[in-house]
Amino acid sequence: MASTSDPSAAEDARREPAQPDGSLIEFLTPLAKVWRRMLIVPMLAGAVSVGASFLVPKTYQATTRLLTQQQPSSAAASALASLGALGALSGLSLGGRSPAELYASLMLSDNATDRIIDRFELMRAYDVEQRWQARRELSNNTVIAIGKKDGLISVSVEDESPQRAAEIANHYVTELRRLTTELAITEAQQRRLFFERQLEQARDRLADAQAALQASGFTIEALKAEPKAAADSYAKLRAELTAAEVRLQALRSSFADAAPEVRTLQGTVAALRSQLSRSEASRDPAELGPDYVSKYREFKYRETLYELVGQQFELARVDESREGALVQVVDIARPPERKLRPKRSLYGIVAALGAFVLLAGWTIAGARIRQAEHSDPAAHARWQAFRRAFRRRTVT
Repeated sequence: MASTSDPSAAEDARREPAQPDGSLIEFLTPLAKVWRRMLIVPMLAGAVSVGASFLVPKTYQATTRLLTQQQPSSAAASALASLGALGALSGLSLGGRSPAELYASLMLSDNATDRIIDRFELMRAYDVEQRWQARRELSNNTVIAIGKKDGLISVSVEDESPQRAAEIANHYVTELRRLTTELAITEAQQRRLFFERQLEQARDRLADAQAALQASGFTIEALKAEPKAAADSYAKLRAELTAAEVRLQALRSSFADAAPEVRTLQGTVAALRSQLSRSEASRDPAELGPDYVSKYREFKYRETLYELVGQQFELARVDESREGALVQVVDIARPPERKLRPKRSLYGIVAALGAFVLLAGWTIAGARIRQAEHSDPAAHARWQAFRRAFRRRTVT
């Protein structure tokens, strides 16, 4: 059975434009019509971008790498434990921060950056009038990174002058060494500084006690009392009580009163106070006055405390000397031979690709709009009305 068709319907089908099917060929056809433009315009855009990059000042980057001490001296713990109760006087630390993080913060401090700004006259180099502006520019041009695996500190400085970039990077190391010398950074330095102050106070008080002892004079009753043995025991007990009280004060700054460490030390302080009270109560009433025995006991107490603090001070100095150089330079920053920016080839490629994408999008969009206008007369009429209204609005 043969199929039949309406000749008028076939004619209408031939006259009706084909609907877009969204195939790849349909998208590429408008581009093929203007293939010369698709090649010339991106090439021109890339060439203009490369030419414009010559107007951008060259930037160089110099990098220096540092090796810092990662762990405190192992002799610190033995030094603290060697003299018993006074070892708690030096319970100082870096606050949980690694040395590398602390050194990076020191290099970025205003103390260091201001000296670098003055040293290299960066306010004039950056063409700024305020110091905070120079600090901001220097901070933007400086990157301090800490290696996660090796722990090395990398100081990278960008500048238009390769020589100045290298000098600034190396001067960060100089400023870091200065700050670590002036400040107590490590645990041993903190202990040394702490005991140095305590030693000065103990020395002054010992001198006062010695002067009072010499002014008291010698009497027959004082000689019969034989105060040396009793005074030595009293001085030792009082020095232990002082050390325990200082240790309790240090623990309370870090732990609550209900902590086991605090409660244990509170019991020790109470026991020492009770023993000291009994020792003072057993003294002869004649000793309560300003006589030789009382002055001698006070002198022996100050002398014992001075010796204990002096030993801790010497141990801290030994630990500090064992630490050696805190900052060691692995790679010295040298003037870079190649610029960091601008990368002209990259600028040209990006500009050419951007121009190609924009031109292709504009060509394809125009072709799709024209197809829609021919397939839908009503849409074509609305689009023409929009164009006329837009042109009229622009002219007026």
